[in-house]
Amino acid sequence: MKKLMNSVGTILIDSLDGFVAAHGDILVLGDEHKFVRRKALKPGKVALISGGGSGHEPLHGGFVGHGMLDAACPGQVFTSPTPDQMLAAAQAVDTGAGCLFIVKNYEGDVMNFEMAAEMADNVATVITNDDVAVENSSYTTGRRGVAGTLVVEKIVGAAAEEGRDLAALKALGEKVNAATRSMGVALTSCTVPAAGKPTFDIGDDEMEFGVGIHGEPGRRRDKLKSADAIAEEIVHAIVADLGNAAQGEALLFVNGFGGTPAMELYVVYNSARKLLQAKGIRIARSLVGSYVTSLDMAGCSITVTMLDAETTKLWDAPVHTAALRWAM
Repeated sequence: MKKLMNSVGTILIDSLDGFVAAHGDILVLGDEHKFVRRKALKPGKVALISGGGSGHEPLHGGFVGHGMLDAACPGQVFTSPTPDQMLAAAQAVDTGAGCLFIVKNYEGDVMNFEMAAEMADNVATVITNDDVAVENSSYTTGRRGVAGTLVVEKIVGAAAEEGRDLAALKALGEKVNAATRSMGVALTSCTVPAAGKPTFDIGDDEMEFGVGIHGEPGRRRDKLKSADAIAEEIVHAIVADLGNAAQGEALLFVNGFGGTPAMELYVVYNSARKLLQAKGIRIARSLVGSYVTSLDMAGCSITVTMLDAETTKLWDAPVHTAALRWAM
């Protein structure tokens, strides 16, 4: 194993220190490295908080800032943050309008955020479960929350900046999650620093179809196929799962898992774009890049979110975070 680190035991702390130092104009590090929060809080705004195991960077800390999250809680690599981290984050960023927890559907995350919500005041929760690959996995009961979480955080974050209340933001988050589907494919395993070896073995001519973002098994192990063939199966699964909702305008998000060059991600995007357009879905908005990663895994996921006038406007709204930034 080759990693740029000082030690396995300090890799998360060293990374957080460097991350906040690099983005000190917009971010503050919480006591004992429990959370990362926005430097400038907006009084009277509902605070958005997310988090999860590290190793998926820039998720979630990279999405803290104007137009997205108010705080993010990092756990150890592929390990849920603890309830006291979430409670500390909520207390640090709640300016009087309450907090919305945005939680990926993994059992540890859901359980710990629920415990924190019970201890905090005026908290609501949105659970993301956009992965259509499998109904249950080694980490979940029900579908996994994956790259579609970014879409929920961006759209709900923009609505929070407008001053919408907690109940309205929860309803919007559930609406966006219901309109979002994802599926991924891995070409290699990832290597967790503490383990020192790949999470799973995979042949040079194989791919894991429907892989989870922690390296969980997907639908099947298969021989490596072309980008067109991979995109065709994923798009078919997504559109079939969306059913009658798969019409009109959509956001197409091709996400890299950490070990795939941008050149290859754009190849997959092009394949998926043509397939969706052939099915009568117009790609109104796009995002391509490594935003919800799995350490050094090679591979990608495809996410489709069906849009309407409201969600398109909120997607376009200004955002200023470490990893996502635009002004309209």
